[in-house]
Amino acid sequence: MSDRENSLIKLQDLASFLDAGSFDDNMQQLAAIAARVLNSENCSLMLLTETEDEAGEMNDLCLRVCGSCGPLPAAAYKETTRTGEGIAGRVVATGKPLLIEDIERSEFAQWARRASDPRKSLLSSPIAIDGKTIGVINISGHLQGRSFTRDDLSLLDVVALFVGKAIQVVQLQNILKSRFTQMALMQFAEKDIGSALECAVANPDQVARILAKSFYKEMTRAGFGSSQIINAASEIVGQLSGSLSRHSKRIEQNTPG
Repeated sequence: MSDRENSLIKLQDLASFLDAGSFDDNMQQLAAIAARVLNSENCSLMLLTETEDEAGEMNDLCLRVCGSCGPLPAAAYKETTRTGEGIAGRVVATGKPLLIEDIERSEFAQWARRASDPRKSLLSSPIAIDGKTIGVINISGHLQGRSFTRDDLSLLDVVALFVGKAIQVVQLQNILKSRFTQMALMQFAEKDIGSALECAVANPDQVARILAKSFYKEMTRAGFGSSQIINAASEIVGQLSGSLSRHSKRIEQNTPG
């Protein structure tokens, strides 16, 4: 069986992907499947997200790692990449994929993560939903030690399409599982569930703010005071910190020393 036929068979895993856990776990699974399809050791998924400055104002969209396969420092999950910056930033800004044969001899040499790895070739392709770029998928470290080719880049473009659809499915399914989210979005979209779902997929950061405002309003209507609302918000932060800590430990355990 040829490598191409084998890769097409592996694509079936992406085509039949169904979420079975948290969003973070789903992104890890998608990264692992994509790596297998491209016969590579490393894959990272980066999604656009809004950042907040010290004054609480929302800044421009930046890329953050949301899922990975292969060695990757836990600190990478805390880093942000601006549009136009580095490989992923270039891809998300142009909406065009990149094939780099040798990163150390390219204009992106300063962003090389794995200086000790003799495999210097890598791929990067935009992830889109309904024609809108929402992130980037990066591939490196071919398991056979060879450089990636244009054929590999074309295959990654197909994988990126499946990943985009899988992310869309995960987002919609998570919304439909949550009664509170459904009600908050329908109120925002003036009772139009179609518009609510479209808003959720197109701008998850906006949805997060809508839920936060709805949460505050519901607690206020229920008669909770400021201290109780602050305690509830602190509990959310605590739960998130615990989740991030567990996630970082898993990454560190899977990273060779």
